[in-house]
Amino acid sequence: NKEILKHAFLTFYFLLSSIVFSRYIPPLLWGKSGHLQTALYGKLGRVSAPHPSGIRKYLPMQDGATATFDLFEPLGEHLTGDEITMVICPGIGNHSEKHYIRTFVDYAQKEGYRCAVLNHLGALPTIELTSPRIFTYGCTWEFASMVGYIKRAYPHTQLIVVGFSLGGNIVCKFLGENRKNQERVLCCVSVCQGYSALRAQETFLQWDQFRRFYNFLMADNMKKIILSHRHKLFGESSFKMLDADVSRLFTATSLMQIDDNVMRKFHGHSSLKEYYEKESCVHYIHNINVPLLLVNSADDPLVHDSLLNIPRTLAGKKQNVIFALTLHGGHLGFFEGDVLFPQPLTWMDKVIVGYANAMCQWERQKPPCQSGPLSENSCVEAKV
Repeated sequence: NKEILKHAFLTFYFLLSSIVFSRYIPPLLWGKSGHLQTALYGKLGRVSAPHPSGIRKYLPMQDGATATFDLFEPLGEHLTGDEITMVICPGIGNHSEKHYIRTFVDYAQKEGYRCAVLNHLGALPTIELTSPRIFTYGCTWEFASMVGYIKRAYPHTQLIVVGFSLGGNIVCKFLGENRKNQERVLCCVSVCQGYSALRAQETFLQWDQFRRFYNFLMADNMKKIILSHRHKLFGESSFKMLDADVSRLFTATSLMQIDDNVMRKFHGHSSLKEYYEKESCVHYIHNINVPLLLVNSADDPLVHDSLLNIPRTLAGKKQNVIFALTLHGGHLGFFEGDVLFPQPLTWMDKVIVGYANAMCQWERQKPPCQSGPLSENSCVEAKV
């Protein structure tokens, strides 16, 4: 019945527009600076971050590595009464103990979501590596292992997939690699990712928007993570890294140098170009058929404007994709507040949960004839 279908879509778009497309209003004095937003995120993560209580899980991998993730149970009933689990992939070198992850998890728990947060391999300083390998830009093995565990342990749960920055690349690549990975997934949200490492390579070496400086800072952090596991990665038993030029790692000033000398060799890529091509979600994201929300900020100093053509084009072709672009927010900032002091909860946190709520409600209210979550044109670029 067309009238029933029309009413269902009107209900869906009312829910979506009232939550996802709510206007983002940054703090008056400093919120319109992408650099300050990014710096505040990098320094604090979140203000007055809570301390959600979870259980750490250890998953042995086939190559001898041990994936870990933290599991947080919901603190209330979900608005639909259903069992929903958010599977979350943090940004580069991040884990469940980061302030922005803790803040988001606490908020999601209170909204009735179970949360499973991947700890990137080698990122937790208290967890030793059990094989000569750490996380890379697009390796989905650990995330897939976590999702598999959740599906087995909770056979009735449905999944909301969430990725931040590098984590956004991983979750989109994971869903697009195999259609089976999309089973029981209600929707996916990716925030502030760059979509293609190969295309980003040149822009990351430019001084425009101080990207070269950010590149240096991120490379320095990656060096610290790698060197903290140097015995396992570069020791005599590490056959995978025998040809790595460790001396060049010490002098590296960019992520590209580290990727070329170390990271690509974990998976046997013959060149940096091959590594970036194989590990970028741009070659897989078009295979995602579940509802997909891609969020970026126009003043993100890490993601060049040219990279945003990827989600913009995708949203124009795929019915299940929404590309939301804010004028301000920096990289994973999106802080809100009246004048000077930001609120602990950000616009980004509220949008992710709001979108998830809308999709959960749509799943329950859609007419029986609806074979998928969306069947009419929902290709939207929203500037908020």
